[in-house]
Amino acid sequence: MAQRHATRIADDIHDDGSLYQVRQEKRQIGITSAVFLIFNRMIGTGIFATPSAIFTLSGSVGLTLFIWVAGMLIAAAGLAVYLEFGTAIPRNGGEKNYLEYVFRKPRFLATGMYTGYVILLGWAGSNSVVFGEYILHAANVEVGRWNQRGIGLACITTAFLIHGLALKWGLRLQNLLGVIKLGIILLIVVSGWVALAGGLKIDKPHNFDNAFKGTTGSAYGVVTALYNVIWSYIGYSNANYALSETKNPVRTLKIAAPLALGSVAILYMFVNIAYFAAVPAEEIIASKRLVAASLFRNVFGPKAERALSVFVALSAFGNVLSVIFSQGRIVQELGREGILPFSKLWASNRPFNAPLAGLFEHWLVSVIIMLAPPPGDAYNFILNVISYPLAIVNTFVAGALIHLYLNRQKWNWNPPISASLPVVVFFLLSNIYLVVAPFVPPSEGNGVYESLPYWLHCVVGMAIIVAGGVYWLIWAVILPKIGGYRLEREVVVDPLDGWERHVFKHVPKIS
Repeated sequence: MAQRHATRIADDIHDDGSLYQVRQEKRQIGITSAVFLIFNRMIGTGIFATPSAIFTLSGSVGLTLFIWVAGMLIAAAGLAVYLEFGTAIPRNGGEKNYLEYVFRKPRFLATGMYTGYVILLGWAGSNSVVFGEYILHAANVEVGRWNQRGIGLACITTAFLIHGLALKWGLRLQNLLGVIKLGIILLIVVSGWVALAGGLKIDKPHNFDNAFKGTTGSAYGVVTALYNVIWSYIGYSNANYALSETKNPVRTLKIAAPLALGSVAILYMFVNIAYFAAVPAEEIIASKRLVAASLFRNVFGPKAERALSVFVALSAFGNVLSVIFSQGRIVQELGREGILPFSKLWASNRPFNAPLAGLFEHWLVSVIIMLAPPPGDAYNFILNVISYPLAIVNTFVAGALIHLYLNRQKWNWNPPISASLPVVVFFLLSNIYLVVAPFVPPSEGNGVYESLPYWLHCVVGMAIIVAGGVYWLIWAVILPKIGGYRLEREVVVDPLDGWERHVFKHVPKIS
């Protein structure tokens, strides 16, 4: 059933050779671009901006490194799950397709709830904020609420316009920034080796002498630290959102995703070791989101610190490009499902062969989320309110795959890659923990916010998903009952761009 579902569209297209050719010409993502789609999404500012918070919350060098390893294992398990689903259903949309495939009753409920998650979250907002912070730091200008967010607004607007108006150039710029980003990471790693060898402009920090000194016993602190690590790994599924635009999608995904995640995991561990080798513990805590800049100052001097800030800002921009690229396509896929109001607008690739409307929607929500929170808590709130609903979605994705395993013959589930039941169960349990643990009150002084309630991002995250369910209830249940009709979905193919979309007909009920 899975393979029939995955190949149904391709079989239909072959009936019309010209339409098949049009669609094949849309496949512009090869292995290199797929690797950098994932690489750019994962390496944004997380590895530069979150280590201070992770160390503060965990309390010790040893526990910090263990939490990074735990996050890596969860990401690896998640990658295996998304590889299995992606190679079985190689279409744009990612987890939208996987949830729809398994959770079919009530009709369209899974899609409706996922719609709330996609439409109401501004993933690109957090790294746009950090882009502004690092640019101001490089310019030696005091970071304020509005100058930081004003530069962040310019960052996300530029990314939106590039991907909306010039698709090929957007991909090329992503790849270029990915190469620059890789160079930055390698430079930080080498700086750590220099620091370990004694090449420092300050006294040696000795952070590794008693690695577990100060370890926290707070469950809230540990899980919040783990959220920060997982935030740094978000993106291993990024190529899954554009598989309809990928050349030989199954082969490309099988190569690109493990290569990207494996490289990032190794680099992350080396970068963390570099921070602890070159920056005293007190300075790591005080530096907050500028720990990478502190490392360069301690190894190479003040001028190098400012130069690194520019490079980290470029890294953040590369991440924003990658995020808005994939999220715009998910909005487009929801438009093609006919779920959204004005679906034809969201589904379109006009006028520049790019999902301009979907990109604009994500730009708008990201800007609102970026500008709304109070100063001080803005970055952490944005980060957590995005990460928390993802744990809920991943819980259902993992549960869906376990259901397919337990009913393999019924579903005829034999994809090219199998994550294996133990790996999927580990991913499921990890995400259940991430959903439940943040409700445990933090110990004194261990909260993640200065002025917001510790549970706020959990409640907002759940409300966002529930809002999608409310939308489904109104659109698919209440209005048809009031109007005396039922919803019937039909397929429409755009002859110009070759994409298919669904439209819903209101069919009167027979008394």
